Amino acid sequence: MDVVGRIREQWRERHPDLDLTPIEVIGRVRRLAALTDQRHDEDLDELELSRMEFEVLSALRRAGGALRPSRLTKEMLSSGAATTKRLARLERDGLITRHPSARDRREVDVRLTERGREVIDRVFPAQLDRERALLEPLTDDERARLAELLAKVLGPLEGAG
Repeated sequence: MDVVGRIREQWRERHPDLDLTPIEVIGRVRRLAALTDQRHDEDLDELELSRMEFEVLSALRRAGGALRPSRLTKEMLSSGAATTKRLARLERDGLITRHPSARDRREVDVRLTERGREVIDRVFPAQLDRERALLEPLTDDERARLAELLAKVLGPLEGAG
């Protein structure tokens, strides 16, 4: 029995009248996220990069061009102040640049530097390999079904459902 199963059983002893199925799903999702984040953080520590800084680099690489800080803040579900702090560090480390927008000089465009692109292009495939290894116990069909079910739960939370 996994940790979440033990937690569920402990609650069942205290509150046999409660429906504990949310613990079985949400508890495992949270635990999986915490454990994968922990492993990801350990790998990023070697690069002196935080997970959220990695997310900024990832968003910029996926965008294929410039993004505004407000867009990055929205994608990362963080505060504007936190985004500003991350951008300052990434700029200081030579991974991004910030320039006034050509369309509106009051706005800033954030772009990857060549070094930033090299870092994310090296780190992202390694992360995918680790995540693929974590999913090894599942068949391809099980992975697809799990992804579908998680999307079904996330949709309403993200306003897409």
